[in-house]
Amino acid sequence: QVQLVESGGGLVQAGGSLTLSCAASKRIFSFNVMDWYRQAPGKQRELVAAITSGGSTNYADSVRGRFTISRDRAKNTLYLQMNSLKPEDTAVYYCHAEASPTVEATYDYWGQGTRVTVSS
Repeated sequence: QVQLVESGGGLVQAGGSLTLSCAASKRIFSFNVMDWYRQAPGKQRELVAAITSGGSTNYADSVRGRFTISRDRAKNTLYLQMNSLKPEDTAVYYCHAEASPTVEATYDYWGQGTRVTVSS
């Protein structure tokens, strides 16, 4: 029922910045966590950053201090601000949300991905 759409990807030079956004088609009630994953060519998808319903955040060691995850409740949008980008950050970035509207059910929502390429 909920669609997530990522945007903001593109080509940037090493050391540059980029901000990704993830817009939800409607409010996600009782969400547990919203986060960003990425997948580089030939590698497994990995968690980049997460934010819980209470506002707590968590980051992968490789991006801590450079990336910032945030959300705007009014706009139903999740953001990932990426600074000091490195070629190793090149990947397709995916937005994800987990919600538990009832005790019996847990739902996962995924965006289609947005490509980030960092040139050396």
